[in-house]
Amino acid sequence: MPLQLKNIQLAKVETPLPESNLVPVTLTEETMKVRFEQVLEKMKAEGYSTLVIYEDLEHGSNFEYLTGFLTRFEEALLIVHDDGTVYYVLGNENLKLEKHARLQGKVIHAPQFSLPNQPRFEDKPLTEILDQSLFKVDGQVGLVGWKLFTGTHAESKKIFDLPHYIVETITKQIDSEKLFNATDLFIGDHGVRTTNNANEIAHYEFGAALASASILKTLDTVEIGKTEMELGQVLNANGQPNSVVTIAATGQRFENARLYPGNKKITLGDPVSLTVGYKGGLQSRSAFAIHDATELPEGQEQYLEKVVYPYFKAISTWLENVHIGMEGKDVYGLIETALPKKQYGWHLNPGHYVADEEWMASPIYKDSSVKLKSGMLFQVDIIPSVAGFSGTSAEGGVVLADEMLKEQIKLNYSEMWDRMVKRRAFIINQLGIDLHEDILPLGNAMPYLRPFLLDKEQAVTISK
Repeated sequence: MPLQLKNIQLAKVETPLPESNLVPVTLTEETMKVRFEQVLEKMKAEGYSTLVIYEDLEHGSNFEYLTGFLTRFEEALLIVHDDGTVYYVLGNENLKLEKHARLQGKVIHAPQFSLPNQPRFEDKPLTEILDQSLFKVDGQVGLVGWKLFTGTHAESKKIFDLPHYIVETITKQIDSEKLFNATDLFIGDHGVRTTNNANEIAHYEFGAALASASILKTLDTVEIGKTEMELGQVLNANGQPNSVVTIAATGQRFENARLYPGNKKITLGDPVSLTVGYKGGLQSRSAFAIHDATELPEGQEQYLEKVVYPYFKAISTWLENVHIGMEGKDVYGLIETALPKKQYGWHLNPGHYVADEEWMASPIYKDSSVKLKSGMLFQVDIIPSVAGFSGTSAEGGVVLADEMLKEQIKLNYSEMWDRMVKRRAFIINQLGIDLHEDILPLGNAMPYLRPFLLDKEQAVTISK
């Protein structure tokens, strides 16, 4: 049930223990096979004979879901027929990656997908490369980008987020009446990517746990005189690719439109924002560089009561009540009750799917009838915006797991299971949150929150 603010307080809390032996977990051949089979099954059920899946570095997760790789700095297409035929359409510098792909297919060279001014070789027009032979047209043809154009408007299935030159070329080969946005097959309310098996959870837990380890190290690094770049250096770990821009900002953010850590030094009383994300999860913190409440800047004296404690109430309510079988609209209503939007200014979904990308989609919205399932990975992401006050955050990731999935994790990934058990114990015993039995934390920093960053001992807790 929703908590009363009087139960929330600052207290001395043991810092979550560092997690070691975090190593990447490769997706198995069986997992990759099942992924492809699920896509083919979904295609047939929805009446698609061909899918054209677009990819570039920032919009490639649906492509990577089947192939296991991204093309880094080039564009690409993965064309899949409902009979299992696969074509890769690749630029100059990614032709070599096909032999390493997790899904076998025939390669079509499209130099138009390469970097500017690179050789065009045969210099064939794209209409000859993407010719009719690549498309099976006895059913619908689905174009898969990365975005859902949700809402009540029927034309959302006819809006495409692939580059215009690709869509234009395809429409010269195929009747436009056959073309539909098919991204929902992957990330929509019933998309194949919305649930994960034990292998996939272990694959993504590596990045989520790494983000947790990095945020905890950075929290201990914060001190007066440190630069944003010094904090950013701690946040970024092990050469892993980030799923979002790393944030290490002190004082006023976005000065001169700057998004990245700079040489600005932390001064007493500064608001500080820290965010780092990898495949599988993100950790974010917003707090003040002070020792205690007496050092809060003018106008922020009620920061704990007006922002931090209500926010922690909402996070705790989420973690104590969200469970398998719950509908998305009920999660939305739960947070609306605990942290009324009109008063606390949040406007995004209070929780969303996470996978290779930081925000995949969300089943949590006002009228959602989507039932939460075992294997769903979530960021517990609630962003209050209270007029006149600085923000707060303790964002992190969890997975919903039923008994069968828990047993599979125990059996096949015992070290990850041990980490998850210890994380649950910390949240319950140290932070006072009665974590629902369906929830397994993906990192040990979630939802550990120090609102005063120069006090390394106190965090927000709940007393019973």
